[in-house]
Amino acid sequence: MKKLIFINGTMGVGKTTTCRELKKLLPKNVFLDGDWCWDMSPFIVNDETKSMVISNICFLLNNFIKCSEYENIIFCWVMHEQSIIDTVLSALDISNVSVKLFSLVADKASLEKRLEEDIQNGIRTADVIERSVKRIEKYNSLNTEKIDVSNITPMQAAEILVTRI
Repeated sequence: MKKLIFINGTMGVGKTTTCRELKKLLPKNVFLDGDWCWDMSPFIVNDETKSMVISNICFLLNNFIKCSEYENIIFCWVMHEQSIIDTVLSALDISNVSVKLFSLVADKASLEKRLEEDIQNGIRTADVIERSVKRIEKYNSLNTEKIDVSNITPMQAAEILVTRI
């Protein structure tokens, strides 16, 4: 049975890096980072762009589900509210798919350290720290399996994911 693996978490927690490691471990997989669907300039968040992004994500995920070449579909995105997860899932044909939902979580100090490294490397801007830290608690209320990545590497997180998938 095909597996659809959702991996969410606040900005900077390591979703993309963990998913890249997970790709190395799972057979016949495809990876979609929801941020790729937001890669626009100028970056505008409003009802129209949010709707477009969700629609694009669902289109791609449904096509991956339909394609016989893939057994594992890895999808990561911030998804800090249950309604986002539910909206995406409701638009997918998952009748013959096993859906696995995970949240990568980290303590405040670990998250801040990761984000500060990203800022120093020019990957993020300083304003992300406050926004990301504010969202930490939101992930505790989601209907997902939590993986604390505070003190582990992305490869270790990917290995934990494999055992739970």
